[in-house]
Amino acid sequence: MDEVLLRDLTPGVLAILCRRGADFAAAEDAVQDALLDAVRLWPDDPPRDPKGWLVTVAWRRFIDATRADASRRRREERIEEEPAPGPAAGADDTLQLYFLCAHPSLTPSSAVALTLRAVGGLTTRQIAQAYLVPEATMAQRISRAKRTVSGVRFGQPGDVATVLRVLYLIFNEGYSGDVDLAGEAIRLARQLAASFDHPEVAGLLALMLLHHARRDARTADDGALVPLADQERSRWDTQLIAEGDGILQAALARDRLGEFQAQAAIAALHADAPTAGETDWVQIVEWYDELARLTDNPVVLLNRAVAVGEADGPRAGLAALAALDESLPRYAAVAAYLHERDGDLPTSARLYADAAHKAANLAERDHLTRQAARLNNLI
Repeated sequence: MDEVLLRDLTPGVLAILCRRGADFAAAEDAVQDALLDAVRLWPDDPPRDPKGWLVTVAWRRFIDATRADASRRRREERIEEEPAPGPAAGADDTLQLYFLCAHPSLTPSSAVALTLRAVGGLTTRQIAQAYLVPEATMAQRISRAKRTVSGVRFGQPGDVATVLRVLYLIFNEGYSGDVDLAGEAIRLARQLAASFDHPEVAGLLALMLLHHARRDARTADDGALVPLADQERSRWDTQLIAEGDGILQAALARDRLGEFQAQAAIAALHADAPTAGETDWVQIVEWYDELARLTDNPVVLLNRAVAVGEADGPRAGLAALAALDESLPRYAAVAAYLHERDGDLPTSARLYADAAHKAANLAERDHLTRQAARLNNLI
């Protein structure tokens, strides 16, 4: 059974059911039932048209569930006929489904959470980590979003700002987490940029390209995490950097600055520096100041503290860090780095060990553990 094929087909099948009149919650249940049938039947009798097969079976499941539910009798009257089996359209419906999930009846944060869970493939825990909230809180938010759109006919798509936020979070999870979603996020961002002439859409695409250009250099051959300053810059993808720079400059020239453009400008300064020592940290701090004015995300201020430490010295970075909440993700890692640069190795080693204990993934945990061990050997 090709699980990758099933995963790739799911958004398109779900979008087709929604367009035919199924409410989102019922369509999602029907598609899941069809996927279970596929897992059971396809190994012995693979269909010639997998997507058409899933559409037909999922639609039948939806009809059966609708007819069995007395509270949904009125919707049954709108179901005129079952779609005939046969080849399904080959168009990519994923981006359209993102817009459908960003429904006007939902708040932006709820729409993002629902889309990440239902379409993006992220777990509730991963979404909660992205939003800096407990997993139980995010589970309740997603459940409320599903209840809100239950029974809603998805004929009115949501706004592009919500879709941008979804793609940004999916890219971040694919870039730094355990699930590889970055390439898919870039693909959808390219589609979005081709359809929407907006500087923030361009800014997000530029940001993704500039970060993705460094991906091959982020890990060593043994899988160990390589910090930005230690990365072999010859492994960076110069074509992606040039493309990202060009898209960013065109967006900035329109003088409608947004948070994705500001983040892309920071990424461009890192990508354009020939060596780590030639990084323009003063300008990076200025861009973080702009970004802090555009968003209330505390992680921005955490990253700014690192930049301040590079531009003005570790004591200045620690002073900026002191104003932030110690419970922020990677706070201990930033504090450890700044204390090491300030020469306080015992404190730095202790903080690296604490940061390793709180790390979100295995690669980061191993890196921080090695940092703590390195310093302990020097003390």
